[in-house]
Amino acid sequence: MRILAERAQRRAWQPLPVARVARPQPWYEAHVRTLTSVLGNSQRLDGGAMFGNAPRALWEKWIPPDEKNRIPLACRCLLVRDAGRLVLLETGIGAFFEPALRERYGVVEDQHVLLESLAADGVRPEDVDVIVLSHLHFDHAGGALARHEPGAPLRLVFPRATFVVGAEAWRRALSPHPRDRASFIPGLSDLLMASGRLEIVEGDRSATLGEGYRFRLSAGHTPGLLLTEIEMPAGPVVFVADLIPGRAWVHLPITMGYDRYPELLIDEKAALLGDLEQRGGRLFFTHDPSVALGKVARDERGRYHTVDEAAELHALAA
Repeated sequence: MRILAERAQRRAWQPLPVARVARPQPWYEAHVRTLTSVLGNSQRLDGGAMFGNAPRALWEKWIPPDEKNRIPLACRCLLVRDAGRLVLLETGIGAFFEPALRERYGVVEDQHVLLESLAADGVRPEDVDVIVLSHLHFDHAGGALARHEPGAPLRLVFPRATFVVGAEAWRRALSPHPRDRASFIPGLSDLLMASGRLEIVEGDRSATLGEGYRFRLSAGHTPGLLLTEIEMPAGPVVFVADLIPGRAWVHLPITMGYDRYPELLIDEKAALLGDLEQRGGRLFFTHDPSVALGKVARDERGRYHTVDEAAELHALAA
C-alpha cells in the first residue's frame, strides 16, 4: 500500500533582488487551469436539521421546503483540469445505497448521476487522476463507489485516481463517534487502503496535488474537514464543503444541526470569510441547490454574503 503522508515541500515566494534572480511566477501563469462544476446525485433533507437553530420562518425564505419539510440539496463536485491531468474535488453521495437507505436519506436518483455528468463533459472514470475528499461522510465520498447492485460487494468506481484525505478526517472515519457513526460507509476505508492509491495529508499541502493547491483545516462540522484552496488568476477559489454548505450559510450565525461544534464553526467561518474578502476570494458550494460559486463580500452592516454568483462553471479559467 502506498500511503503518502509527507508534506509537499513549500516554495519561498518572497521577492528576491531582480539583479540576482527573477521572482517565481504563480502556477496559473505557466499552466492553464480550468474549473468545471459537476453535479452528482441530489438529496432532500429536513430543513430544520440543515439550518440548526434558525427558525423555519427565516430559512424557508431562503430555500422553500416541500410538504415533508425537506429542502432540495445538491451534491456538487468540482472538476479541475491542469497540467494535463484531471482533479476531482469530492464525489457526492453517489448511488451506492440500497433502495431502503436511499429513501431514508432522501437521495433522489437511483442512477449514478456523477458518472453521467462527467461523461457529458467527456470524462470517463478511468480518466480521473486525483480525487480530494474533504471528509468521509457518505454524502461527500459515496460517489467514489459503484452503483448499488443487489448482492454485489462495494467497489471503487475510479480505477486510477489517487485519493487525497486529511489525516484527522481519516482517523475519524476509522474510529467515529456515536453521534456521527451512521455518516460513514462501512468498508470504504478498507477499499481506499487496499487500492494502493491513498495519500493521507498531515499538513496544508499535498504531494500529489503539488503547486497551486493548499488546505485549510476545520473542526466545527467534523474533525479534520479539509477545505481545498485553488490558486486562480482572479483570486483563490475555496471548496468549502460542509463548513459553508451554500450561500444561506455564509451568514455567520447560520449553522447545521449536523455540526459538531457550532460556535467553533462560526469562528472558523468568520476567519475564512475575512481572509477571502481581503484577497478577492470565491466560495465553491457543494450543497447549494442553485449556486455553484460566489465571491465573498460584506454589506453596509458588515454581514458577509456572496456576489457575482454563478449557477454553473464551464471551464472557468479566471
